[in-house]
Amino acid sequence: MKEGIEDLCEERVYSKVFREYNQTLYNYLFYKAGNAALAQDITQEAFTKLWQKCAEVLLGGAKNYVFRIANNLLINEYNHQKVVLKFQATPQKEKDHQSPEFLLEEKEFRNRLEAAISALPEPQRVVFLMSRIDKKTYKEIAEIIGISKQAVEKRIYKALDSLRLVCSDIK
Repeated sequence: MKEGIEDLCEERVYSKVFREYNQTLYNYLFYKAGNAALAQDITQEAFTKLWQKCAEVLLGGAKNYVFRIANNLLINEYNHQKVVLKFQATPQKEKDHQSPEFLLEEKEFRNRLEAAISALPEPQRVVFLMSRIDKKTYKEIAEIIGISKQAVEKRIYKALDSLRLVCSDIK
């Protein structure tokens, strides 16, 4: 190893890479698969493969490597099947000042919105959730997924347009 160049096979360097990308990779996989356990398993397996190949992967390419491996593992797991994201409704405690009618309307709206998000094509759904849930910038999303910033913008626009249509007929 040359002086001043960090080696990915050093535990402290690898740990730093893991801490930096672990949560983002997990979230990305969860949004694609809609399955927390599967996302966790693939995240762990991708980082295991990174460790096994640490001598072959440059430190600057570690992020792209681990995301590419994870994406390939997910594709293999589902054998190119389209995955529908399933949201679990978070239970909300009823507040005294809200009428049962309001709570019912709110629940119906949430269900329709979740169904609309789940029905989005996978590329739109992934970038939409990364933007809205993870608060990632379009540039960060583009780097993670490996597409242009303009492609991210187009997918977000299409997702929002689809969601507006679903939500516009709700009174």
